Amino acid sequence: MTTATTLGMRDTFTTTVTELLDEDPRLAVVLAEISADRLTEAAARHPDRVINVGIREQLLVSVAGGLALSGMRPIAHTFSAFLVERPFEQVKLDFAHQDVGGILVGSGGSYDISFGGRTHMSPGDVALMDSLPGWTIQVPGHPAEAAALLRADAARDDAVYLRLSEQSNARPYATDGAMTVLKRGREGVVLVVGALADNALAATEQLDVTVLYTPTVRPLDVRTLRSAVFTANTDVLLVEPYLRGTSTHAVAEALVDIPHRIAALGVDRGHELRGYGEPADHERAHGLDAASIAARARRFFHAGAPDGPVLRAG
Repeated sequence: MTTATTLGMRDTFTTTVTELLDEDPRLAVVLAEISADRLTEAAARHPDRVINVGIREQLLVSVAGGLALSGMRPIAHTFSAFLVERPFEQVKLDFAHQDVGGILVGSGGSYDISFGGRTHMSPGDVALMDSLPGWTIQVPGHPAEAAALLRADAARDDAVYLRLSEQSNARPYATDGAMTVLKRGREGVVLVVGALADNALAATEQLDVTVLYTPTVRPLDVRTLRSAVFTANTDVLLVEPYLRGTSTHAVAEALVDIPHRIAALGVDRGHELRGYGEPADHERAHGLDAASIAARARRFFHAGAPDGPVLRAG
C-alpha cells in the first residue's frame, strides 16, 4: 500500500463536495468540527447547507436524518470511529428505520489516525454498517475513485456509506460497481478491497491466481466473482482493509451452489493492537503488507493452511 497522492481522499472529498454544493441545491453537508476548516468557502457560499453541529456526533447523524426526511440529500462527515461506531443507534434509527437515504462519509480508515490511539481507529465500521439492510458500502482505493463515487452517490436517493482512507493504490480503477480483473490465473481467486490492491498484486506476482479488485463491497459484484471462480480454482482469498472476515458471508452467499473454500485476511479479530505507531506498522502487524499476504496466499493456495479460519462450503 502506498501513501496517498498529494491530494488525499479527505481533501478530494472536501474539494468535490464544495463543487457539488454549487451544482445541486438538494445537497447539504453536516459536520461535527472535523473538516470544517476545509469547507470554509463552501460554508460562506451556502451557509444554510453547510451545518457544523460541533463535537456532537449523535446530533450529526440525527440532523442528517432530519434533512433526509425533509427531502434533502444529506452528506454527513467525520472520522469513521465517530460517524459509525459512536452514533450507531442514530444511524440505525434515523436512517435505516426511517427508510431514508443519505451519504455517510467516514475518514481515517481502520488505523490511518494511529497517532490518535484506539479512540480514532475503526476497523469494525464496515461490519457494523453491513448489519443494516439496504446500505451501499464503498471503500475507494484511490482519491480519484473517491471523487467519482461521491459524485455518483450525490445523484442517487439511497443510503450510502463511503469509507475514505489516507492510504492509496498507485492508480484508480473502475467505480461502476463492477469488480476489476487485475490479473488472471488458474489456481484460485484473490478478492481485494480498497487501498490494499497494490499489496495484493505485489504479493501474487509469482502465483498463478486471478486478482479481483472492488471499491464497492455492498452490493457485491456477484457476476464477476462467479465468472472468475468458474475460470480458476474455486479457492477464494479475501483481502480487506478492515475487520477480518467482514465479507466472508457475502462471498459464501454468492457461491452458495459452488463447492469452494474461503480464507479471509484483514484487521485481526483475535487481539487489539495496543500501540500507536504509523499506519504501516499496523498494516504489518495485521499481516496486510505485501510480504505477509504473499506468505499467507502461498499457504492457502498450495497447502490449504492460511493463518486464520477457512470456510468450506458445498
